[in-house]
Amino acid sequence: MSSDARSTPTEFSLAGHGGTLAGRAWTRPDPRWIAVLSHGYGEHVGRYDWVAARLNDAGAAVYAADHLGHGRSDGQRVLISDFEPVVEDLDLVVQHAASQHAGLPIVLIGHSMGGLIAARYTQLHASSLAATVLSGPVLGSWATVDELLPLDEIPPTPIDPGTLSRDPAVGEAYAADPLVWHGDFARPTLEGLQQAMRTIEEAGGVGEHPMLYLHGEADRLVPLPASWEGLQSLRGPRTFVKTYPGAQHEILNETNRDEVIADVIGFVEGVLTV
Repeated sequence: MSSDARSTPTEFSLAGHGGTLAGRAWTRPDPRWIAVLSHGYGEHVGRYDWVAARLNDAGAAVYAADHLGHGRSDGQRVLISDFEPVVEDLDLVVQHAASQHAGLPIVLIGHSMGGLIAARYTQLHASSLAATVLSGPVLGSWATVDELLPLDEIPPTPIDPGTLSRDPAVGEAYAADPLVWHGDFARPTLEGLQQAMRTIEEAGGVGEHPMLYLHGEADRLVPLPASWEGLQSLRGPRTFVKTYPGAQHEILNETNRDEVIADVIGFVEGVLTV
């Protein structure tokens, strides 16, 4: 599919559990599958245009919505004290996408905090999905949570753009993006993240559900070792893993992003042809 054949992204809105969710759809003629994206902490779906274009080329119609308190969606900025309603918000996006393309298989792709949300969604709603992809997911424990929660006051904690990618243009665009949250963590969000990680660990594995876990080995924002530890209680016999030497947190925006998206598409194609 050429870039000329891709449709212009369209906007949609959904009535979420904490207010209106702002969504975006990147569709194409005669898609063979659906990709639903779950973005990370402090960011928004508009940062995924390149990913969506590549998924379009691979035959997917792509859908995503800004999480509560993020991007153009309602809610106090980056305030998520309970992630279970956010998981159910994601289900609204999945249902919306399914309603637009009846019968097509759905693949959930979650990055960072969005990977945590996608992991929990898969535990609860695997029957709605053909497969799940986790990119640098917050699982197991997160040093940011462990270091900040015990403090009496949360210090200034903006995300360092230099931790995102070896490509400096990625950090520069992130720093200049007005829809990205550049402020501090909210204590209820840290508590919510901690509880969500515990909930996932206690809920156990995804069984035979196909899942791909991808992580940058030089990720300083969500370091690989703790996330890897969290994966062990979640993974099943059809969980596949690949890590990327030298890659930082946003592997889909890294200097080897072509390799990463090819791995995602190859995994999906393998699942859909079984």
